[in-house]
Amino acid sequence: MIDRLKPMTVGQERLLNALEEQENEIVGVFGPTGTGKSLISIVFGIDRVIKGQYKQFIIARPIVDVATGRAVGPEEMGELYYKIASAYLSDILSGLVEHEDLDKLLRGGKIVVSDVNYLRGRTFDDSVIFLDDAQNTQPENAAEMLIRMGRNAKLIVAGDPIIQKSTFTDKDGATLLREALLGEEKTAVIDLGIKDIVRPGARRGVRLALELRMRKRELSPSERHIVETARIYAPDADVVSAVEFKAEKDGLGIRADAVPDALVVVKEGHLGRLVGKGGERIRNIEREVGLRLRTIEMVLDFKQWISAIHPIGWIRKHIIDADFAGPELQVMVKRDEFGGFVGRRGAYVKLIDSVFRRLISVGVRAVEGED
Repeated sequence: MIDRLKPMTVGQERLLNALEEQENEIVGVFGPTGTGKSLISIVFGIDRVIKGQYKQFIIARPIVDVATGRAVGPEEMGELYYKIASAYLSDILSGLVEHEDLDKLLRGGKIVVSDVNYLRGRTFDDSVIFLDDAQNTQPENAAEMLIRMGRNAKLIVAGDPIIQKSTFTDKDGATLLREALLGEEKTAVIDLGIKDIVRPGARRGVRLALELRMRKRELSPSERHIVETARIYAPDADVVSAVEFKAEKDGLGIRADAVPDALVVVKEGHLGRLVGKGGERIRNIEREVGLRLRTIEMVLDFKQWISAIHPIGWIRKHIIDADFAGPELQVMVKRDEFGGFVGRRGAYVKLIDSVFRRLISVGVRAVEGED
């Protein structure tokens, strides 16, 4: 099976290599939906069981009530719990495994679907254990899975600490597990990002999820004034949100004239409508609210977002990459220009981090890199 699965991105190739590395007893993979985390992990587990390297493939995945965000288990759902879990496997493996073959593996005990809350008292020898959707479970459940690992066992943990995590918690299960696994020996942690999304429709889904997160955030009085004024002077422009950061800018000692006081986000294709022909609309809005504004479209080009805020106008050409890495947006900057990007005492990156946290509940981390 694994030979039929060809990695479509560099990140997916790194994940597959980490899984196939015998030395790795634990593999953690974290990233947004549509990046192939579950598919690659499940295909690897089934492949190794079929080849006889392991006796069982145990899948533990919380089932979440979308309406309430609460995890539900077999004690509430009964047999339906296992039917939903089996359907999840069928959907993921469509085109790779025939339904009859999958059903045979399940009935023969080669693939075991388990609830994450009922693992105590068991020992998994000669097994691949897969904890999926880790953002929806308690980290203690993953620790329990580690305790249950016996001889010749491999644990795979997958989660989405960005899009599918709850916005009501700073550190979900996936984030905490990733932090813990980074320091473990015989462990590989793989971060996947926007560039690794391969599922049709997932990129649009991620963009819409971030847009909805911005639309539902509570605006300050000054931010509400910006949005309402924009609707007066540019009624045909779909304004997603606005974030005002004049106080943060002043507090960090950033005096550059190129730095705006607020960022206005509009729906893709609506930037011209907000700015107006010759810029008259945005000038009217700025005059009304008494703030210097910068506008961006709701796209997944985070270099554009950062460039709109950063005090150095030409910094974008020195940003190698800006993508999700675990629970943060990681900005990779050319080594020679890293100091200019971060700013004195980290002022520039602190400002960007503050804006992103308020806008989409995601922090920003800068790292040095090569082209």
